[in-house]
Amino acid sequence: MGEGTFGRVLECMDVESHEIVAIKVVRSTEKYREDAMIEIGHLQTIGRNDKSGSRGCVQMRRWFDYRNHICIVFEKLGPSLYDFLQNNGFQPFSIECVRDFGRQLLESLAYMHELGLIHTDLKPENILLVSSEFNQTVGSKNTSEHCNMKKVPKSNKIKLIDFGSTTYDKECSFSVVSTRHYRAPEVILGSGWSYPCDIWSVACILVELCSGKVLFQTHENLEHLAMMERVFGPIPSYLVRRLKGKGLKYFKHERRLVWPDRYTSRESIRAVDRMPILSDLLENYADSSSRSLLDLLERMFSFDPVHRITAKEALQHSFFKQVDH
Repeated sequence: MGEGTFGRVLECMDVESHEIVAIKVVRSTEKYREDAMIEIGHLQTIGRNDKSGSRGCVQMRRWFDYRNHICIVFEKLGPSLYDFLQNNGFQPFSIECVRDFGRQLLESLAYMHELGLIHTDLKPENILLVSSEFNQTVGSKNTSEHCNMKKVPKSNKIKLIDFGSTTYDKECSFSVVSTRHYRAPEVILGSGWSYPCDIWSVACILVELCSGKVLFQTHENLEHLAMMERVFGPIPSYLVRRLKGKGLKYFKHERRLVWPDRYTSRESIRAVDRMPILSDLLENYADSSSRSLLDLLERMFSFDPVHRITAKEALQHSFFKQVDH
């Protein structure tokens, strides 16, 4: 079904229950075995408090050790949101889908955060549709006179996967977490992270589902921070004042970002200059939906993690109260 640095995922049949399952077969090295046992611990915590599986986190059926490979048995789910976007030519999801996905994501996060767990690696690849079924409809026009066909999921039900990087809040440190494009500013600046880093990642994901494009397409810290400032405005000076260690090198004495610096390439400057403001990313949608979604995203994209909206608070936002017609 897929593979990664950890090992591979196989589609199998449980000969006792006749259920089709997904088995994550982990590499036999000591490090990957240790990581797998930590993930199993988190999955057991999540499952113990969610017997019905209604909290939107993938359910572990069991685990076993086979020839020094830790094997974790999961319920089988559908494609990831990334795969679905890719197979759709990166055409954006409808506002109804985005609202549905956003609500479920935040419900799962609110549940995890209540348990004291921070996912730390939220991205479209780690969000799976429960069903693989879809309908075909007419999508956006391409460069020729033809219209693209667009796939629409038959069910918007999703589940979170990959708890290998999940950590307890009390274990939080100043380490680097999250996949680059979904990484919160406090992680880049080394100012300490907690639950709010998950909220920033969800906001990046929602923008990607709305636009079909990764918001921060970058691989370098200074460029990433410059892109953030281009989209959201300057990082508040009081946050810069509090920085210690590695985060300080990105700022001048006036507490402004050192951008561009003498090593910055023209391509990098152009990439930052091309960044749209947040409202332009939602131009696909009707006014009322786009206004409330923009307000929600602005609260999720607060540079200050203390002021960033929580998962529980976000679920009460007007964007999730609107009725789709």
